[in-house]
Amino acid sequence: MNKPLVIYMVKRYLRFDQDQPFIFLSALLAFLGILLGVMVLIIAMSLMNGFDAEFRKKLTVMNYPLTIMPKFYGSVDKTLYKDLKKEFPDLAFSPYVASPVIVRRGSTMEGGYLFGVDLEAEAKANDVVKNAIKDKEYKKFDVIIGKTLKEDLFLNDGERLMYIFTQAEPGGLTLAPTIKRFKINGSFDSGLSAYDKAYHYTSLEAVQLILNLPPSQYDGIHVFSDTPHEDIKRLSAYLPNSVRVKGWWEDNLSFFSALELEKHALFIVLMLIILIAAVNIISSLLMTVMNRRSEIALFISLGASEAEVKKIFLYLGVIIGVTGIIAGTILGLSGLWILSSFDIISIPADVYGTSKLPLKLSIVDFISIIAGAFCIVVLSAWYPAKKAAQVDVLKVLRNE
Repeated sequence: MNKPLVIYMVKRYLRFDQDQPFIFLSALLAFLGILLGVMVLIIAMSLMNGFDAEFRKKLTVMNYPLTIMPKFYGSVDKTLYKDLKKEFPDLAFSPYVASPVIVRRGSTMEGGYLFGVDLEAEAKANDVVKNAIKDKEYKKFDVIIGKTLKEDLFLNDGERLMYIFTQAEPGGLTLAPTIKRFKINGSFDSGLSAYDKAYHYTSLEAVQLILNLPPSQYDGIHVFSDTPHEDIKRLSAYLPNSVRVKGWWEDNLSFFSALELEKHALFIVLMLIILIAAVNIISSLLMTVMNRRSEIALFISLGASEAEVKKIFLYLGVIIGVTGIIAGTILGLSGLWILSSFDIISIPADVYGTSKLPLKLSIVDFISIIAGAFCIVVLSAWYPAKKAAQVDVLKVLRNE
């Protein structure tokens, strides 16, 4: 193959032709389309991965990586809790008793869950609670509430807050709900307002006393683990048949499935931008072939092979596409750096868990974007290159 000839013709066809400016304009539009497609894909996939990671992080904290609970009904006893601490010293265990409650302040009421926990053990399993109880002493009927609830109800530390329990107690001829006032002694900030409004923490003894539960029985045990997907197997093999262990992801399967589906749909839709740009590559190369038929026929008559002609136009399309991919990658990564370094866009932290755009570009997504764009470029350049190699030399030279 005559490589110098191929390289020379590619350079020649890439130049601006004053007689045929639309060919160059079409190639330029193809370059810009691929550039924008790659850039938008990189930023969009980074945002999707970032929000996915942020939600997983927040849900792991407040839903706990693993939870041990009765399989059907009943409770978890203190003996199992002690055995687990001995058998799995690398994990943090926190027993709890939970009850649905209604919080009332004046005429305002909010529903939620009151967790009775051993605050010392809970601090090892939950960093949010650990930060809230730092350097404080707690009595039996002290309570820790969420920052959002505290602000919405205009509460201060030391105030008494009324809790209405779903458990009823006899009151004359009727049953009345159990009501208890707890003293506010601190607040926590999980980063998600839904949890800050609904979750409350007090001592284990207080909730057991109100619900008339024996001190040795719990509703379940929260477990902190850095590798919950592996540790759930270890715990499942050790636990008796009366209890089971549940991972945090089991309660959020539909949510993360929807996020994954949205991510795939967004990838496909944005890849269409590159596909549309590839149509401009096809039209640009086809116009070049139609306007250069006499030159192509002359090359072939002078000894150029069909493979050489095909490679001229294949290289021409690939150069337009690859330069667009490289430029789009540079602009996309630059955009990620700018968005992560400067507070250009601010989002509500109580909804998304962060005020800055969470950005995380995975290697798999990056390779998929580059590989997908490159495949589209090569395929779009292949058809015009094939048509150029099929030029009828005799017919063209006779007519032109």
